[in-house]
Amino acid sequence: MSITWSDVAEADLDDLYDYIARDVPYYAEQFVDRLIEAVGALKDHPRLGRRVPEADDREDVRELIFQGYRIIYLVEPEHVHILTVIHGSRDVAGQAAKPWEIG
Repeated sequence: MSITWSDVAEADLDDLYDYIARDVPYYAEQFVDRLIEAVGALKDHPRLGRRVPEADDREDVRELIFQGYRIIYLVEPEHVHILTVIHGSRDVAGQAAKPWEIG
């Protein structure tokens, strides 16, 4: 199973790094590295995360929760596509375009 990151998800990681690095760059790097490592578990266990509640009944849209952040991804037959990384307090239901509808 391969894993790819959308442009949006990569930008989310960059923004997250920049935000944490304003205080301590070392911790920003550590945090992002651990988040990426957590995503790596999806190679062997693509359905490890829970179904995204806002995605109605879609079983292919799932999320990992990592230290208060939602890593939303799409499970395809031989592929996992990371769609976005957002803080858990953000309202996905209120967004006009859902991460799984973009693309």
